[in-house]
Amino acid sequence: MDLFHPDNNEPRNLLHKDGTVLYYGKLLSLTQANRYYDDLLNAIAWKNDEAIMFGKRIITKRKVAWYGEKPFEYSYSNTTKLALPWTKTLLILKQLTEEKTEHTYNSCLLNLYHEGSEGMAWHSDDEKDLKKNGAIASLSFGAERKFAFKHKSTKEKTSLTLEHGSLLVMKGETQTYWLHRLPPTKLTTKPRINLTFRTIIE
Repeated sequence: MDLFHPDNNEPRNLLHKDGTVLYYGKLLSLTQANRYYDDLLNAIAWKNDEAIMFGKRIITKRKVAWYGEKPFEYSYSNTTKLALPWTKTLLILKQLTEEKTEHTYNSCLLNLYHEGSEGMAWHSDDEKDLKKNGAIASLSFGAERKFAFKHKSTKEKTSLTLEHGSLLVMKGETQTYWLHRLPPTKLTTKPRINLTFRTIIE
């Protein structure tokens, strides 16, 4: 069964320089997206995220989970996570993402935002554990949220709305030259789940 939309046109690059961001739109039907959302919400081993900032341990409201084909270590915000083995649902979604993006991934960082006040500050996914200039594929489920980019040098910005069941890919030099964030909003009180498939270098 083909879970993709019939329009196979390559999406345009949302960045006009120094990187590539492709938004494929809704990858799944509403029924499929709802089913995966429910499964991820209930079956993933969610934990509140932790960060060390200015020597203090911070516990976020946002919850995260880290999965992979091996017990990969992934370090960010001065903390280290150990990957859990793939679930059946994550393997299915990884395969769909790989077929659509024509890239392969060996790990996935998941985020659970309970409502609109929870977001993510400006950052780049450029940790030393990640493949340099590798593709990072982002699947979104649940509440629609704005996703923004800001160039590190020129400060110019662009943004889009990530839909339920949609796919976005960041690749090339995007992490080198651009920051991205999920700004908080008062427009939704519903949860959002985000899967970011990526490649860890051993």
